Amino acid sequence: MRAITLALWAVILVPAALWLAVEPTALRADTFFFLRNNMVQLSGVVVMVAMSAAMILALRPRWLESRLDGLDKMYRLHKWLGIASLSLAVTHWLWAKGPKWAVGWGLLDRPQRGPRPELPPGIEQTLNSWRDLAEGVGEWAFYAMALLMVLALIKYFPYRRFFQTHRLLALGYLVMVFHAVVLTKFATWATPLGAVLAVLLVSGTVSAVVVLLRRVGAGRKVGGRIVALRDFPQLRCLEVRVAMDPGWQGHQAGQFAFVTFDTKEGAHPFTIASSWDGQDSTLSFVIKELGDHTATLRQGLDVGQNVTIEGPYGRFTFEDDCPRQIWVGGGIGITPFLARARQLAAGQGHPGQQIDLIHTTVEEDAEALAELHRLADTAGIRLHVMVDGRDGRLSGEKLRQMLPGWERASLWFCGPAGFGKALRGDLARHGMAVSRRFHQEMFAMR
Repeated sequence: MRAITLALWAVILVPAALWLAVEPTALRADTFFFLRNNMVQLSGVVVMVAMSAAMILALRPRWLESRLDGLDKMYRLHKWLGIASLSLAVTHWLWAKGPKWAVGWGLLDRPQRGPRPELPPGIEQTLNSWRDLAEGVGEWAFYAMALLMVLALIKYFPYRRFFQTHRLLALGYLVMVFHAVVLTKFATWATPLGAVLAVLLVSGTVSAVVVLLRRVGAGRKVGGRIVALRDFPQLRCLEVRVAMDPGWQGHQAGQFAFVTFDTKEGAHPFTIASSWDGQDSTLSFVIKELGDHTATLRQGLDVGQNVTIEGPYGRFTFEDDCPRQIWVGGGIGITPFLARARQLAAGQGHPGQQIDLIHTTVEEDAEALAELHRLADTAGIRLHVMVDGRDGRLSGEKLRQMLPGWERASLWFCGPAGFGKALRGDLARHGMAVSRRFHQEMFAMR
């Protein structure tokens, strides 16, 4: 979390600082309209940097995963950048339009402007001739993008519609690039700020084109075929086993992949529930009915059906040097721990590491729990099953009572975000260095 928080503030504050270095007297304006013009420039620059960073993250770049601690964190940053971009764009729009409204309402006097100086033929003159067009298309692109961003933040907006409409933001971004190139003060392009902005706009433009061409993650996509389906009706879960075509390079236990069962629906992220040894070319996914798409899979999938897998992604890979690990899987959050347990049961991993797995669940399935116990025994894992209706909900206090010596362990959590936040907070208050030892999969892609 710290990495993406720092990245967010860097994206906002660094271009603002560079702009102030270029325009050191901008905030000491002697007239309101001089200040207004500078605030339009400042807010516009920061908006375009934030939007460009969000567009680059949309490509799921592999080189950023290790720096931002996984794609789940990168998507959290992508979301925050989207919210920041929307807020800053509204500020930019108000600085641009508000004074004009105030003049129309008689609250401000219209500034006296002389004739604009004649510009010699060249790039600056060409850009200047496009100002009215850039302002007009930029305003309408802002309205469209604001609507799309708000829809993306509404959880009840169907994922299929989100998948179909969200890529239109890439088209809006290209319009805003034109808007920014034309309306950014021409002298800015010769400064360090201009160089940074130019690199980001070019990178964002390339990213937007890739998104519009539906080529995101194209180099990490491999076909497969469903070879087995297993239903757990009491848990409202479906296990899907997929035989991979040649090209899958393997994965680490705890990673996830984007799975496309239906091209109209698009790709959905699911944690891989199986380990990988290079001999067995199948992947297993355990999918719970949590939304409109997953609720249809039990009736909609068939053995022999072709699927597309993109990945693997994620840094929830159990890599640390602690002699003891505590795993907490809430509901379907048990999935990454299944993969790691299967890896340990096959004799891979850290055989000397002491592991306690706490599985909290609302629903019970005797067959599934019996298999989990057998797997834990084979892997040398101490299993603790907590059924909410019987044992109450797990809290930090209960965990500390159940597992003496917890403060010397690392904790790996996968489950509801609120549950993880409460657990992290409790353990932090009781001395755990959560920034280093509390690992949480933030499995929310929108």
